[in-house]
Amino acid sequence: MSEFVVPARKKPAEDGNVLTITPESAGWSYVGFQVYVLEPGQTYRCETGSRELCLVLLAGTANVKTANKHWAAIGGRQSVFERIPPYSVYIPSGDEVEVEAITHTELAVCSAPGEGTFEARLIGPDQVGVELRGYGHMERIIHNILPETEQADSLLVVEVFTPAGHWSSYPPHKHDRDALPDESLLEETYYYKVNPGYGFAVQRIYTDDGSLDVAVAPRDGEAVLVPRGYHPVSAPPGYDVYYLNVMAGPVRTWKFHNDPQHAWLFKARDS
Repeated sequence: MSEFVVPARKKPAEDGNVLTITPESAGWSYVGFQVYVLEPGQTYRCETGSRELCLVLLAGTANVKTANKHWAAIGGRQSVFERIPPYSVYIPSGDEVEVEAITHTELAVCSAPGEGTFEARLIGPDQVGVELRGYGHMERIIHNILPETEQADSLLVVEVFTPAGHWSSYPPHKHDRDALPDESLLEETYYYKVNPGYGFAVQRIYTDDGSLDVAVAPRDGEAVLVPRGYHPVSAPPGYDVYYLNVMAGPVRTWKFHNDPQHAWLFKARDS
C-alpha cells in the first residue's frame, strides 16, 4: 500500500468509523478527514475544540444538532452517484455536534483549524454551486459545497464526479507554495467512491523536479493524501469516479499553478 493511500476499515468500528486522517497521521498541519457509516438510530457525537467542521451527508438521512441549532431529517440521496448536491452542515470551533442516523447513512467529517468566527449553519443542496468544468474527456461535474466565497475560517470542500474514461484535476495543477497572489499553499485529501464498487481510479502525484512522482490506484472507500505536487485523476473506462476534496492551509484561498508542459490544453479548447 502506498504511503499516499489511506485504506478504509473492512468493517465499521463500534462508533461507525471506517476511515480517519488526522494532521498527525498525514504528517501535515491543517486537514483532517473521517468517514462514518451509521445504521438507523446510531449516533455520531463530538466536540469541535479548536477545529471547525463541515459534515457532508454522502448518503442517507439524519438529524443533526449543535449546541444551539437543530436540523431534522436532512439528506436524502442514497448514493453519491445520484449526482445531486448533498446536504452539509458547517460547525465552528468551540461547538459540539450530534448526528443521529434515520436511515443507513454515510457521513464525511471534514476538519481544519478554526477561530469560531462564524455560526453553525445548514448548507442545503440549493446553496451548492454546480459547475460543468473542462471539455471532451476532461469534462466533469463539480459541486462547490464550501468554496472560498462562503464563510469559514480554513476549510474548502468540494465534490467531483468524473465520468468513465474521463480525467479530472486536469490539466495537472498544484497548490503547494505560499506564494500569493500566484499560488496558495493547501493540503488536500481525496475521498473516493467508484461505480461499480469493485473498480478503481488512478491518480498521479508529481513535482517539477521529479523528487516526487508516484501513481496510485485508490479503490472505493479509500482516500489519497496530496501534500504537494500536481495530482491529476483518471476514471478508467467502465467506472464512474467520485471524490470529495478537503483543502486547508495558512490562507483560505485556492490559487493554483498549472503544469506548464500541459498548458497547451487550455489553448486547444479555444482553437
